[in-house]
Amino acid sequence: MTRVLDFGRKAAQSGQADSLVVFLHGYGADGKDLLGLADPLADHLPNTVFVAPDAPERSAMNPMGFQWFPIPWIDGSSEEQAEQGMARAVEDLNAFLDAVMAEEGLQADRVALVGFSQGTMMGLHVAPRRDAEFAGVVGFSGRLLGPELLADEVRMRPPVLLIHGDADDVVPPQSLPEAAEALQGAGFDVYAHIMKGTGHGIAPDGLSVALAFLRDRFGAENPG
Repeated sequence: MTRVLDFGRKAAQSGQADSLVVFLHGYGADGKDLLGLADPLADHLPNTVFVAPDAPERSAMNPMGFQWFPIPWIDGSSEEQAEQGMARAVEDLNAFLDAVMAEEGLQADRVALVGFSQGTMMGLHVAPRRDAEFAGVVGFSGRLLGPELLADEVRMRPPVLLIHGDADDVVPPQSLPEAAEALQGAGFDVYAHIMKGTGHGIAPDGLSVALAFLRDRFGAENPG
């Protein structure tokens, strides 16, 4: 049985929603951590609704935050616990996506996933295995889990934008080219941006690149 995810929502600025961005937060954070990005994006995506669910489990390392699944080298969990936790979180996220798309009245081709760190891992795993193709996936500072499984399990190939700081000391910057190689090998169109001098976070240039990608994918008109 899937767990219902609490989430925050920012309505379309124009009042006429035709697209949806789903933010997927990182380990130990919560939906509000990324929902704040909707404020600078909304002026340029006035017809977009933004939602940000909390991951299904309280974080073992930060009880005020949440985790999609345990991470053994951080919280001492076993590899089996991590794999089981992720499998269950994938079911939870898929159920959430189905529900929120139905609620907003939008199809997959008008939906983009924007993840950070562990949220990127979730987005890159879920999107290729859905029944319908999303408009795109943006992955900040994350990695592709189980790259060797992708080619056999892929069902949909949405365009992917990978963004990473070259000074990231949490998720190694090398994770970007490793993910890109596996995704391209499985037939995905992959775009990449390196945030110079940036650690494990989102710099203004990275957010600008993500915005341009989303505007292109949604066919957004220039405001004003």
